Amino acid sequence: QVQLVESGGGLVQGGGSLRLSCAASGRTFSFYTMGWFRQAPGKEREFVAAINWGDGSTYTADSVKGRFTISRDNVKNTVYLQMNSLKPEDTAVYYCAADYFPGPPGTTAQAMGRSTRDPDYWGQGTQVTVSS
Repeated sequence: QVQLVESGGGLVQGGGSLRLSCAASGRTFSFYTMGWFRQAPGKEREFVAAINWGDGSTYTADSVKGRFTISRDNVKNTVYLQMNSLKPEDTAVYYCAADYFPGPPGTTAQAMGRSTRDPDYWGQGTQVTVSS
């Protein structure tokens, strides 16, 4: 079992920044790939970014590339999503997720981004609202 708890959402003006945190716990979470997804009102949930816990390799959706950065702190067992240059269209509930993908560490973040199935573990979500 993996437990995920997000924090850091809120209201920010367009062009501003926020950092989301996802605290992970559980017996084997260090073997998982971690990711961020988001869901805006009336839209399907979409992938944002993923990171392999072991080697830190990442994969980021084109829609946020250059503005959002995923990272992890192995000591604090926390994954972060740094969001810069925020736009109103970034408004959504952001979810942290974890799943196991076989294969070399450098490939698992991309595997999560391209997977058609939902990750096994989810946090409760945190609201991000960007005003224009």
